[in-house]
Amino acid sequence: MRLSTGTRRGTGALLTLLSAGATLLAGTTGCAGTGPGPEAVTPTTVRVLVRDINIRAEGVDCAGTGPYLYFHHRAPFRVLDPDGAALVTGKLPAGTAVAAFAEDLAVERVPTYCEFAVPVQVPQRAGYRLEVAGRPPLELTPDSSEGPALVAVVPA
Repeated sequence: MRLSTGTRRGTGALLTLLSAGATLLAGTTGCAGTGPGPEAVTPTTVRVLVRDINIRAEGVDCAGTGPYLYFHHRAPFRVLDPDGAALVTGKLPAGTAVAAFAEDLAVERVPTYCEFAVPVQVPQRAGYRLEVAGRPPLELTPDSSEGPALVAVVPA
């Protein structure tokens, strides 16, 4: 199909407008302005150890039991700053059963705790708290023994 002269001019004008709009948008998004830029974040892991002392095989998927049923795969969580502002939101992954005692009991199933580990990126704050499924927030303690982490133990 052959374009007429009028169609070509219209197409050329449209391309010019689109190009100018793209340049304007690129200039706007690239401009730092006077406002603060995005806040720097640090990768870390939120680790929660739910001390429900259930009998399981080590390493299997788990969820909290008894009064801790709200700790489970897909439970909503929020990492909060000291003022209660949400820094990170998400859903918990499946927990992993970890032995409650260092002693080898020589059996397949042992008393375990359920550990949840969630990689997050948080801005620097004086402290952090973790809210799971709308329950009262837990204090998170910095721990670098296994890499950067914020840790809570339930019950404390």
